[in-house]
Amino acid sequence: MKVCVPTRDNNGMEGAVEQHFGKAPTYTILDTDSGEVSVIPNTSDHMGGTDLPPELLYKNGVEIMLCSGLGYRAVKIFESYGIDVFVGARGTVQDTIEAWKAGQLNNASAENTCAEHDHHH
Repeated sequence: MKVCVPTRDNNGMEGAVEQHFGKAPTYTILDTDSGEVSVIPNTSDHMGGTDLPPELLYKNGVEIMLCSGLGYRAVKIFESYGIDVFVGARGTVQDTIEAWKAGQLNNASAENTCAEHDHHH
């Protein structure tokens, strides 16, 4: 299973979680079956490229997104691709993966997502 965390850098499991998933410079992806870690650049339209971040991550085989927070519209797009989203990520990718495995992150829902897009998350 491929699990993704939006990141500020290219430091793999030690990478810092980016608070705004759509404008993250990179996405760090952990394959929980093989243990392989890859970092891909954010080439979505938020960064001057094409496609929305959920489309980019779907094309990279992501099945789980762990992020700090995001808007409900983004959650619905992730759902359309069959990608489950959890919110509450912070610290490093390693910290986030451990929190997710421990059940400390919440499934994204209308209640815990951002109602507006113009603030930092």
